[in-house]
Amino acid sequence: MDLKDKTINFLGDSITEGAGVEDIEANRFDNVIKKKCDLKRVNNYGVGGSRIAYQRHPSDKARYDMDFCGRCFDMDKSADIIVVFGGVNDYLHGDAPIGNFGDKTRETFAGSVDYLMRKIRELYPDATYVFFTPAHCFCDDGFSQIPDKPEVREEHYLSEYSELIKKTAPLHGFQVFDLSEELKIDPKNEEDRVKYAPDGLHFNDEGHKILADVMIDCLLSI
Repeated sequence: MDLKDKTINFLGDSITEGAGVEDIEANRFDNVIKKKCDLKRVNNYGVGGSRIAYQRHPSDKARYDMDFCGRCFDMDKSADIIVVFGGVNDYLHGDAPIGNFGDKTRETFAGSVDYLMRKIRELYPDATYVFFTPAHCFCDDGFSQIPDKPEVREEHYLSEYSELIKKTAPLHGFQVFDLSEELKIDPKNEEDRVKYAPDGLHFNDEGHKILADVMIDCLLSI
């Protein structure tokens, strides 16, 4: 796909928002993509801590509960490409049940993914749709639970969340790319963590440059 002069909406969480980046304008991944691909415009809809699914119990920070499904209505309707990048916060601290493939309710993660994709297709009928699943993080090889509320969480691996995204995407015309495979940065590796993701989750300026290059390759392959 030719990206020149295109407008892209990026819907995501703290990584999309630029947590961990010192020079947002120069090095956040969406701005790197804009410059390298001569895009017309990038619209960043990243909200730190936010999840795809609805939160059953209010978070300590209300901003975390601004889920993707609710925010997808408020993006630039003229965008040529809609990119969704998320799911890691549902795994890390969301309390919605993971659910099952085929769910249609916003009460589960699986149903929220389906709802989000269906709604984006309705709201942006002429766009190209792309979903990037979560990249590796410091704890993606084990179960994640809310530390102070373990009773509200099931035990699932991050890869299970990604698999639901990958299974659902073709039903709604989404191209899907698994960043745990495409992006060769794994913060569980100490060298990678120090160079690219000091806190084990958020990429620094150098990490965002690599993330941008991977996303460019994926977008150009469509």
